[in-house]
Parts: sequence; C-alpha cells; structure tokens
Amino acid sequence: MPLEPKKPGEIVEGYRILAEVGRGAASIIYLVQDPKTKQVWALKHVKRETDKDQRFLDQAEEEYKIGSRVKSNAIRKIEKLLRKREGLLSTSELFLIMEHIDGSSLEREPPYTFEDAVGIFEQVARGLADLHKEGFVHADMKPNNVIVDSRQGAKIIDLGQSCKIGTIKQRIQGTPDYIAPEQVHRRAITPKTDVYNLGATMYWVLTRNFVPTALTGKTDSLVQGIDEALIPKPKPVRELNQRCPELLAALVMDCVVPNPDDRPQMESVIERLNLIRGKLAAGAILRRSGQSSRENSVGEAAAKAVGSGE
Repeated sequence: MPLEPKKPGEIVEGYRILAEVGRGAASIIYLVQDPKTKQVWALKHVKRETDKDQRFLDQAEEEYKIGSRVKSNAIRKIEKLLRKREGLLSTSELFLIMEHIDGSSLEREPPYTFEDAVGIFEQVARGLADLHKEGFVHADMKPNNVIVDSRQGAKIIDLGQSCKIGTIKQRIQGTPDYIAPEQVHRRAITPKTDVYNLGATMYWVLTRNFVPTALTGKTDSLVQGIDEALIPKPKPVRELNQRCPELLAALVMDCVVPNPDDRPQMESVIERLNLIRGKLAAGAILRRSGQSSRENSVGEAAAKAVGSGE
C-alpha cells in the first residue's frame, strides 16, 4: 500500500503541513511550518509498509547522520530526526526536518548561460569536497539533486545513498544515466565516484544528452562483470554543443572516464571550474566594453543560451 499523503493544515509531529513538494519510493516530502516559531521547513516522511521498506528507513537514518554532521553552505542542512515506533523497539516511521530551499532543481530549470552553469558546478563541487573531508561520498549526484535559487545559489540535496569513503555496497545503487562504472561493478565507492557523477551531470546540463553508462537502459536488471572497455564512449561535448568553452568541455570529458584512477581529484575539478569561471567573466567584461577578440570569444558564448545538443 502506498504511503498515505497528508493534507494541508494537518499537524504532523508538531509541524503544520503547507503543501506536498515531492515523492520518493517510500517517502513524501512536504513544505511545513513550525506553529510556534513560524519558520518554514521541508519534512521528509518515510514509512515502512513491508519488510522490504526497511532499507528506506535505514537510508533516512544515514541521511540524518551525514547531513547533521557535514557543515557546508552547498549541502542542505538537516535539523532533526523524529521516530515513530511500533511497539517498544521497532521504528515504523521517520520524519526528517530539513532546510527549506526556495528554488528549482537543475533538471527542471537548467542555467541559461555558461557563466551561470559554471558557477553552479563550482558550488556543487565545493559541497562534494566538504562531504569528502568528513569521510563521505554522495554517490547519487545528478541534476535533480541540485536545487538552485533565484540568486544562482546551489544546494546539494538527498543524502539517502551517501556512504563512507571505501564502502562496497551489496546492491547496485545509483541513477542509471549518471552512475559510475564502479557502482555497477559493486566496487569501492570513493570521491572519484562523485567526480564521475558530477561529470555526467555537467554533460547533461551542457548538451541535454546522457553519458552512456553501464546501466543505461537497464534499470530492470542487475548488470555484473561488464568490461569497462565495452561501455560506449560519450560523444565529445563540443560535438553536441559547439558553443561550449573548450576548457569546460575538456574538464567534463576528463570526469567521465571509466577508470577512477584516470579522473581528476575533486580539488582539481574545483580549481579548473574556478579558472573557467574567471575567463568567462573576463570575456564578458571585454565584450561589453567592445574590446572582445577571438581569444575572448568564450565570453560571447557565455552570453548565449546553453545549446540543447541534438
């Protein structure tokens, strides 16, 4: 039986329901308000209907553990975890009280210019680096897990699949169009996994195409033992979007190579994004002053919409 949604106005664990804002496999996310302080939060309600749903409760527990520990301006804060018990010991429902972010997902509203895109990518990379410093990997970075506000501020959400660095998961977990080969092969999850997931995210934002992965189109089966060399190589970014700056296109392609050892470190990704953002900003200034030259054509490209690819 699916989780029964709450109605606006209902009080749940002391919070008033304002609206439903999202759904997961065994969860519903609401916009709620604390009647005492009037502060608005996001509330994630997870319920175990069958024994198979226990993993969703476990993920919510882990999300709280990681989200409350990691301090980063680019990661959604998790305020508290509330439990509803069935009997004396067994937890049947969980409620995560989370920071409310007034914005839209990167998937729903991709950035209009390259400069905005690179600014968002850099914020996400810094958030992931903060996660890594605390010993964790996000392991499910994708456009739908980045919320961008009206000022182009970006926040990473959904730590449900996050884990300690070096974890080898028993089940294949990840989103097929963004999943790294080591996740499919059930090898150690490391910061390089987030580099791949972020690279696949940037690839989609810049081209509106997906990187071919070991799970692309195979969501109903567990794929094991696939030779990484057999994974089709993605088309170069600039083949799909000729206006994309060369340095940015090169970085994206470096991030999505199958072998983790061949991918850049996240700190290097941040440095390269920062350099690219600086070049785009400088090019835009020169363009506005009428001093744009061929060398600064990146600035002109950034003023145009990110191409949609094929």
